Amino acid sequence: MPSFDIVSEIDMHEVTNAVDKAKKDLGNRWDFKNVDADIEIDDKGVTVSAEQEFQLEQLIDILRMAFASRDIDGRALSESGESKSGKLMKQHFVLKQGLETDMAKKIVKLIKDAKLKVQSSIQGDKVRVNGKKRDDLQTAIALLRETELEVPLQFNNFRD
Repeated sequence: MPSFDIVSEIDMHEVTNAVDKAKKDLGNRWDFKNVDADIEIDDKGVTVSAEQEFQLEQLIDILRMAFASRDIDGRALSESGESKSGKLMKQHFVLKQGLETDMAKKIVKLIKDAKLKVQSSIQGDKVRVNGKKRDDLQTAIALLRETELEVPLQFNNFRD
């Protein structure tokens, strides 16, 4: 019986490359010369810091463009809070990975409401979809791609 998994994963190596590219772009920008601005990555996410709010917004745009150029979905970045410490303003972004239970339930409900001839089940941080025909599975993938969800989805482990 054909099946596939719906997951939300980020390649951390590509994230590191995107942050490095954003740092390089930051160093090349003339409007950031002699400005205390930085983009840092850690295990939990990415922190952007600048002296003023408009510079912080420009750094966020640079980071999002670097993510887009490395084919990382921008929805993988989730703002977790802005803080001001001393003369620096900081914005922290959490990298969203894995499907939370609520999102997995929403995906299963979308598939069931579409009345496709497939069965979906939640398995940890992924959703497995089974069907008798490959075409039904491809219809389910097309349905989920058309739907605007707040997390990036990947479809892997496709088995015939």
